[in-house]
Amino acid sequence: MSTTEGRLTSDDRREQILAAATVVFGDKGYAGGTTDAIARQAGISQAYVVRMFGSKENLFLEVARRATGRLRVAFRDVIAGFTGDETNLERQVALGRAYGELVADRGILLSLLHLFGLGQDPVFGPEARECFLDVYRIVRDEAGFSATEASEFFARGMLNTILLAMGMPERRDDPRAFELMSTSMGAECETILASVEAQASLRA
Repeated sequence: MSTTEGRLTSDDRREQILAAATVVFGDKGYAGGTTDAIARQAGISQAYVVRMFGSKENLFLEVARRATGRLRVAFRDVIAGFTGDETNLERQVALGRAYGELVADRGILLSLLHLFGLGQDPVFGPEARECFLDVYRIVRDEAGFSATEASEFFARGMLNTILLAMGMPERRDDPRAFELMSTSMGAECETILASVEAQASLRA
């Protein structure tokens, strides 16, 4: 197997492995993902993956933290552009657009879902809860939503997450599917679907 271990800096190698692990864990989940599959996805040796992260558990934690970190950054970048004159709907649309663009990356989308699905795990559960609550605090305090508004934003966001995870955009020609997606995603529906299609074409 040809590897790239000698051509990248340590930080570059780390990001390379995390990107590969995001794809593998997204597709296979924590239980099904292996360090061997991640190494093959990254084009490096399994020994190097283990040497850098220590264990599959640590690697999944880093994948989860990378995904949730990107979500925090995406939301804060949008919030930084608020002038204070936006309506609640305009703020929700702007944050929803940022979320849709982020989770068009199917690896990130599914990695987040796998993390949230491991809520009973003694290691991953606390990480999932802290992530969710921290993003809630960003939406609640930094974006200026009321508790009710933040709850409604999260509810719609989770529905959109499930629809994307199910591959519902593949059924957009089905009137039932398109009605559900357009109602839940609102004005950003076409933008989100276009991002999903663009990501799919890159994976093909």
